[in-house]
Amino acid sequence: MTKTPFDNVEGAHEYIGLLLEALRQAREEVGVDLERAQAEGALRQVEALQLVAWKLERLDAQLLASRHLLNDLRRLRRLLLGDEGAPGGRPPGDEPDEPWGA
Repeated sequence: MTKTPFDNVEGAHEYIGLLLEALRQAREEVGVDLERAQAEGALRQVEALQLVAWKLERLDAQLLASRHLLNDLRRLRRLLLGDEGAPGGRPPGDEPDEPWGA
């Protein structure tokens, strides 16, 4: 059986983190393009880029919510299985400052 990023909660959490990173880079690029289009007075392009920026913002919020849910699932699994993971009682990538259900 082939391995996928979603074989376990940790893999899915890491994958969502990578998607968030790529999305933030795309948002920066769209911001630069938007400034350029505004400076050139290209109104249709400005409107289209504003729509793209809004859609990327919404996607960012959805991915962030997904990451929070996956983090909660990781914590719950550790509690249920008594798995403390890495030294210090927290596996790599755990976000201790992230509130439950955020």
